[in-house]
Amino acid sequence: MSKEKAEEPAEKPAEKSVEETVEEPTEKPTEEKLEKKVEKVKKKKKGVFFHYKVEKEGLKRLLPFCERCGPGYFMADHGNRYTCGHCGFTRYKQVETGS
Repeated sequence: MSKEKAEEPAEKPAEKSVEETVEEPTEKPTEEKLEKKVEKVKKKKKGVFFHYKVEKEGLKRLLPFCERCGPGYFMADHGNRYTCGHCGFTRYKQVETGS
């Protein structure tokens, strides 16, 4: 009986080591993944009602119309310039120099 008991514990650790190697590694979220979630940019809402602002006097246009295409074709704001999506006309904004 003592021989059987001595053999059993020797076999069990060998089985555990095989099971440990089979385990799948768990992927922990890294700092880069967490930062990507925080840095998501909100989408701008589409529609004509975002091209106007309601004031007491009436409606005020927030974006200019295209000079080539005429009224009804708004120009997109790209930071330093306005661009027409219909004809491709580009008008650069004037840079203010502080003196």
